[in-house]
Amino acid sequence: MVETTLNYLAPMAERPYYYTYAPPAGVPGRNTHGDRRRVVVHDARELAHPSLDVEGFALVKLASRVDAYDAEAVVRDYYPEVEAVVRQFTGARRVLVFDHNVRNTDRGAQGSELSQAPVHYVHNDYTLRSGPQRVRDLAGAEADALLQRRFAVINVWRPIRGPVQQAPLAFCDASSLAQEDFVPTDLRYRDRVGEIYSLTWRPEHRWFYYPGMQADESLLLKCYDSDPERACFTAHTAIDDPSAPAGAVARESIEVRTLAFF
Repeated sequence: MVETTLNYLAPMAERPYYYTYAPPAGVPGRNTHGDRRRVVVHDARELAHPSLDVEGFALVKLASRVDAYDAEAVVRDYYPEVEAVVRQFTGARRVLVFDHNVRNTDRGAQGSELSQAPVHYVHNDYTLRSGPQRVRDLAGAEADALLQRRFAVINVWRPIRGPVQQAPLAFCDASSLAQEDFVPTDLRYRDRVGEIYSLTWRPEHRWFYYPGMQADESLLLKCYDSDPERACFTAHTAIDDPSAPAGAVARESIEVRTLAFF
């Protein structure tokens, strides 16, 4: 258990937005203000059996020899490994991997094209609108039929090297969240506008992380579920871990997004 500061969204009247690139001249890169809150982040290893369908997260074993910085190898070799793990763990009849991010604290700070910096902002990657839209974007003519049955967006987050000491990923127990905590937020790309959820703070939120995650451990995070009786969203953020040793090595991680169809 550690105590740290999380960056929530301060309540605002207008719709929040972020540019993912340098915005047009005179346009702010974002219109949001942070709401910094001190919270306790609990050790998820002390939980008996956290569930994707209740808490919205779970830890699984996934060892891989794939070079995470080789994008072609990741798509060719790592995507099938991830699909197999998600299918086995969830019982999904079909799993589709559709993209991934590599994050490296040091390389991201240097502007590397191979990786990004960890995100220190409480968010969820999909919304009630953008979850189904992702199926429509990817599944083409199959989309209407697939949307008639349950599906979920599940992120698979794994350290490239362990143990993770710097900027570990924290996640909020889905059962402690309420729909009114989620604020639709525009991500403005050069060619489209995506939608994620930012989060406003409530004292009932229960935060967890897995200290010292190793490269053969993967975190499954529920980012959308079409079944309202199950955990639907799991807010998450990188955190500053006050228990990290001096000179902690940079966090290196790979996050893969999947669609699981049931």
